[in-house]
Amino acid sequence: MPNVMSADQTRPTLPRRLIAAGFIRRTPGRTTTVRVTAAGVTGVIAKAVAQ
Repeated sequence: MPNVMSADQTRPTLPRRLIAAGFIRRTPGRTTTVRVTAAGVTGVIAKAVAQ
């Protein structure tokens, strides 16, 4: 059987960086949005909009 390397093993590994992460939480009457980046953290708590 030939020695086969996967594509991930042939590339040099680079350090990973956090670009952005966050979440949106919807509860009755309220929506919370949080976003985290290298520049900082932002967030909003807003009254839910009836549809």
